[in-house]
Amino acid sequence: MAATARPRELRRYMASDEQRRARTIQESIHDILLRDWDPIGINDVPEAHDEYDSYIAGVYSLLASHCSHDQIVDYLATIESQTMGLDVANRERLTRIANQLVALDVSL
Repeated sequence: MAATARPRELRRYMASDEQRRARTIQESIHDILLRDWDPIGINDVPEAHDEYDSYIAGVYSLLASHCSHDQIVDYLATIESQTMGLDVANRERLTRIANQLVALDVSL
């Protein structure tokens, strides 16, 4: 007779699977922000690879709510101009990045 997992053990395994999936999603968003967005050019500075991590939750929230491409473009443009104090964002470039982000499967 095969052993069956108790409900508490099942919850632990499910949470663990969800946590792994959430980590994978976060890493995917991180990679796109660092590799493709990178408005301040720190991709080649290993010590700064966590520079954009504070924006991952916001991107995820938008993606999980099935936002439009324009909403992601606006979010990234706002970060660039208002948070970072950079010149007005190139919306064409941001649209390409938004397309990559929207293509991610963010379901847990």
